[in-house]
Amino acid sequence: MNIDSKEIASRVKGLIEPIVKGMGYRLFDVEFKPERGWVLRVIIDKPGGVTIRDCEEVSRRISGLLDVEDLIPFSYMLEISSPGLTRSLEKPEHYEFFKGRLVKVILREPVGGRREATGYVENVREGIITIREKEKGEELHIPFSAIAKGRLEPERW
Repeated sequence: MNIDSKEIASRVKGLIEPIVKGMGYRLFDVEFKPERGWVLRVIIDKPGGVTIRDCEEVSRRISGLLDVEDLIPFSYMLEISSPGLTRSLEKPEHYEFFKGRLVKVILREPVGGRREATGYVENVREGIITIREKEKGEELHIPFSAIAKGRLEPERW
């Protein structure tokens, strides 16, 4: 069976995003991956963080809809989770989602003489991530294509 997991994730995202938003959550991402069997992972967030009860509520609301729409014609595990404190950022929209938050990026090639940067996401536009460096306050304009790895950084008080 030929499975286009990205296409399935995209179709699921289009279907459930209005419901998740209507419940007061932000839809961070939808992943469909083979792990011990297929897993449909729906990642949600809200101000103040996501609780287990939030995950259960979203699961109840979307699982029936997913069954009726039958976008995935074989068995899979539905998992609802939060982005987590050190969530990997893999798409420009992930940086957009966490605008104002502290991130760390490792670069494929130096930008402004740096191979990595830690700072606050200020803007995401036309493939450029703008980060205000935490230590020096310097603004860095980093092409998304130059980022090898990126993740959220927990704030240290």
